[in-house]
Amino acid sequence: MRRSDVLAEESVVCLQKALNHLREIWELIGIPEDQRLQRTEVVKNHIKGLLDLMIAEEESLKERLLKSINFCRKELDTLCRELSLESFKEKEESTILQLEKDLRTQVEMMLKKKKERMQELKLLQERDQDLCEILCTTPYSISSGSVPSLKELDQFREHLQALAETKASRREEFINTKKQIILCMEELDHTPDTSFERDVVCEDEDAFCLSLENIAALQTLLRQLELQKAQNEAVCDGLRSRIRELWDRLQTAPEEREALAMFMTGSKAKIRKALQSEVDRLEELKIQNMKKVIEAIRVELALYWEKCFYSQEQRQGFAPYFDEDYTETLLQLHDAELVELKHYYETHKELFEGVQKWEDSWKLFLEFERKASDPSRFTNRGGNLLKEEKQRAKLQKTLPKLEEELKTRIELWEQEHSKAFEVNGQKFMEYVMEQWEMHRLEKEKAKQERQLKKTQQTETEMLYGSTPRTPSKRRVLGPNTPGKVRKPSKTPSRLGQRTAPLGRQGHNKENIELSGSILTGGCPYSAPLQRNLTVNSVASTYSEFAKDPSLFDCSSVGSQRELSKASRSDVPSRILNSTNIQS
Repeated sequence: MRRSDVLAEESVVCLQKALNHLREIWELIGIPEDQRLQRTEVVKNHIKGLLDLMIAEEESLKERLLKSINFCRKELDTLCRELSLESFKEKEESTILQLEKDLRTQVEMMLKKKKERMQELKLLQERDQDLCEILCTTPYSISSGSVPSLKELDQFREHLQALAETKASRREEFINTKKQIILCMEELDHTPDTSFERDVVCEDEDAFCLSLENIAALQTLLRQLELQKAQNEAVCDGLRSRIRELWDRLQTAPEEREALAMFMTGSKAKIRKALQSEVDRLEELKIQNMKKVIEAIRVELALYWEKCFYSQEQRQGFAPYFDEDYTETLLQLHDAELVELKHYYETHKELFEGVQKWEDSWKLFLEFERKASDPSRFTNRGGNLLKEEKQRAKLQKTLPKLEEELKTRIELWEQEHSKAFEVNGQKFMEYVMEQWEMHRLEKEKAKQERQLKKTQQTETEMLYGSTPRTPSKRRVLGPNTPGKVRKPSKTPSRLGQRTAPLGRQGHNKENIELSGSILTGGCPYSAPLQRNLTVNSVASTYSEFAKDPSLFDCSSVGSQRELSKASRSDVPSRILNSTNIQS
């Protein structure tokens, strides 16, 4: 049994005791029965009225609770819809009082969420308004009269984050561009003269509207200033180039050049003005020193003619070069020719550098060829001979490759320009082939000269005999040394020296070709001639030898050896005949 039921029974018992006690008091007092009925009726009405009042109050409470439940249910449904939340689920078997409390608590919680969302929405809208004013964009589209959902708030926050990043990016771009604009204006001595320029340079950075139009206008302004700066720099560079050119032509003293050193960099207005003044001054001096200037230009022209491999005919094609009437017109012609020549060189610089590289390699190749035919190269000191041979071998490989590469590039150039690329007045490959042919002819000529010299040496030795000299350290002596030759008899003879047999000269072929003549020193294989050998006999023998032109063909070593054998076999027989005649 619940305590309320027990308490109710106790109340009934207590009321019964009270009525009994009242009846006892009434009996002791002697109150009549009718008065007792009246008094009992008063007690009953009083108790009944009190209980009715209490019941009415509780019934009113019940009605209020039911009304509150109904109101809370409606309010809760509305809030759930506004907050995009699921409907509230009531607990089963809940009392009226508990249900009303739960519903009222839920409503209060929902109202709090609604208030928080509306406050956040307001803050987000205020922030959006600020960003939109800075970026000059339209506000975010969201209803301020309805409660935003959590998803809508998230999207709004993402939008504001994107706007903040855009603002930061544009602000950084604005600050950097502003710095460049200020630098350009300082370089150009330019003062802001439009409202936009003043807004950029003079106003507060936070007050500048970072709209796309303003950023684009900012970039346009910077490009315009940079273009002006570039034009100024180009003008100043041109003036400086002209000044240096005039300095060189007029042979200006270094101290005069040093006086303008502070203006040789930069492009500000005062610098440009100073450079222009110097150019005007030098131009005036140029007119006064016309001959000196034209001669300086001619030196430069000759230099570019060399760089462009101009032939003599091409150089003579510029007739003003040889004119001695030094006038302003002549100077203009020289200036125009030099400008055109410089442009021609710069346009085809790679080709000319390639040809120059071939020229340098060709000269180095000829130098190696010259050293290779020099007998003194064998006096190798510090490994120079080995280094030269390696360089020579490398050059023999790289030179044809360079020629082939240049040939390909020149053919493409000729196809593109529809004309021949000339070097020293002829096509490049013809020029190369001519150089090779000249080299071949030079080698052939040198070879023939060596062979002729060797033949003349042989002829001299046959006529007068070889002169005994100190043998070279590189020669290997044979079994018969010069010191062991028998002394000649006392028979008088005008030919007192020994003549080396021609057949033995082939053994010293290498030394003969290296030096261009037979190496000095006694021949170990030579034997003493007959004591009665006369000059007339030897001369008559060599005169017959010399009458045959075929004997002078020294192009091969084999023919020389045959000639030597023939001469050697012929000499003893004639010596014998001479001896018989004398006897």
